[in-house]
Amino acid sequence: MKRLQAFKYELQPNGEQARSMRRFAGSCRFVFNKALAMQKAIYEGGEKKLGYAGLCKELTTWKTQPETAWLKEIHSQVLQQSLKDLERAYKNFFDKRADFPRFKKKGMGDSFRYPQGCKLDQSNSRVFLPKLGWLKYRNSRDVLGTVSNITVSANGGKWFVSIQTEREVEQPVHPATSIVGIDVGITRFATLSDGSHIEPLNTFRKHQQRLARYQRAMSRKTKFSSNWKKAKARVQKIHTRIANVRKDFLHKTTTTISKKPRDCVHRGFAGTEYVQVRSRQQRFARAQCQSQIWPE
Repeated sequence: MKRLQAFKYELQPNGEQARSMRRFAGSCRFVFNKALAMQKAIYEGGEKKLGYAGLCKELTTWKTQPETAWLKEIHSQVLQQSLKDLERAYKNFFDKRADFPRFKKKGMGDSFRYPQGCKLDQSNSRVFLPKLGWLKYRNSRDVLGTVSNITVSANGGKWFVSIQTEREVEQPVHPATSIVGIDVGITRFATLSDGSHIEPLNTFRKHQQRLARYQRAMSRKTKFSSNWKKAKARVQKIHTRIANVRKDFLHKTTTTISKKPRDCVHRGFAGTEYVQVRSRQQRFARAQCQSQIWPE
């Protein structure tokens, strides 16, 4: 069978490369939003929306216009991938798999993608990206398979590279010899039918006071000032820390359960199984616990 797998690493760019990546991500966001606004205007005018090929022609026109001539500085295929993302978003909407496409906001999911033209040098822990050059990355494991595309994204003030590969593997067969039931909860992260249980790891509570202190400090700063940006970076760093610890706990716990030779039957938070909670404060506290313990 063919396996698609992504290998994600933290990039270590220099100052010029970091500035270029911010410019690339901003240009992709600009192209996506401009194309979405055009599609909305076409729809309101009673005409048929443009396809991917039509949007690419519009992109070529934008590069020749004086006010958007700076788009020529960005790799063309990177900008075209933004139009592909918009086309995919429309398809998911029409297939009732997602909501209507929305405009992208600066600082929220900044990323760009290369469909080809990249080079990988694992022995020296570096990757070549067109118009960016060779970038070092923190190599934590080997990349397996043939590289199909590379995505660069920003999160928590850091840049990451996700290398998607394709390779042929044997059909996996789980050596299950028994069945175990799993009931998730708040007091206990998971209770298994064999009598064992897993305690929750509520990392949000451990960082709640420090997060609140930094958020209050940020609220007292003038918005978009240098001090406000520094305070915002501290808040983002705590959120990233919380998310990383939670993700690590979830992956390690589920891997431990799934690797045992047995089938797992999961029972989630069903509405009929909830204990009735009267006060709004209690309902909020319970919902907060659920979102922190079982976010996915």
